[in-house]
Amino acid sequence: MDNSKKIEVQILNAFVDNNKGGNPAGVVLNADNLTNEQKLKIATKVGLSETAFVGKSEIAGFKLDFFTPTRQIAHCGHATIATFSYLSQSGLIKNTLSSKETIDGIREILLQGDLAFMEQKAPEYRNVDKQEEQILKSLGLTKSDVLKDAPISLVNTGNSFVIVAVKSADILKNIKPDYVLISQISDELNLIGYYVFCTETSSHLRDATARMFAPRYGIEEEAATGMAAGPLACYLFDILGIGKDRMLIEQGWFMAQPSPSLIIVDLSQLNGKITKIMVGGKGILMTSLSVEIA
Repeated sequence: MDNSKKIEVQILNAFVDNNKGGNPAGVVLNADNLTNEQKLKIATKVGLSETAFVGKSEIAGFKLDFFTPTRQIAHCGHATIATFSYLSQSGLIKNTLSSKETIDGIREILLQGDLAFMEQKAPEYRNVDKQEEQILKSLGLTKSDVLKDAPISLVNTGNSFVIVAVKSADILKNIKPDYVLISQISDELNLIGYYVFCTETSSHLRDATARMFAPRYGIEEEAATGMAAGPLACYLFDILGIGKDRMLIEQGWFMAQPSPSLIIVDLSQLNGKITKIMVGGKGILMTSLSVEIA
């Protein structure tokens, strides 16, 4: 007897830049009856950096579980934007305000026209001076490549990332990551991964260009990382002194197969201290596929 079942997965590119590029994520609706083991199998078969599984919630608009091809993750920025873009475009959300329940609590969702924004927590910073030499080594960088007065920092707004500021787009482009060492350091510091950036951008209206490496979670590099853009915007505000309430962050430009992306980060502050972060962008439905599981 064949007990297999087919699961429909919507594929959306989130954080598209002028309706191009972006980071693909899987979205599975009506996932309440799927076990975590089944969700992991589906995410593995889909093969994207993250897949979101959407279910009913008694305490929020929707319940979301996120899986990489190797494990469950507490939050995922581009999969959240993909999910709520799809729900909104499908008419399953009528209001501009919603929320998501995750394994790490409830987060607010804001819908503004074609854009979806997700809430992140106020930043927490941690010194990683002891690991600085190894972090640079894992990226093929030296101290002279790092932006002056921009210390390597661990920043957490829901997930932890090491933020590294380099002097130029050329340095950023030519990084040679040692994925084994990055994974080891990420284990040691309990990171999702690294977010490496420069302040050279394609437009004077934008604030940073970034690359994200997360081999610990089976992601060598991806085109847009909403959960890392929040920490970076806080770093730009708190460490580099860029006093803006809205940051525009580019990503995906220097991947082996470039996929330019744009992430918008809105910062709320009180007396110069960040109190709330909303990270957003646009998601576009690209295709759908059917995944068979036992």
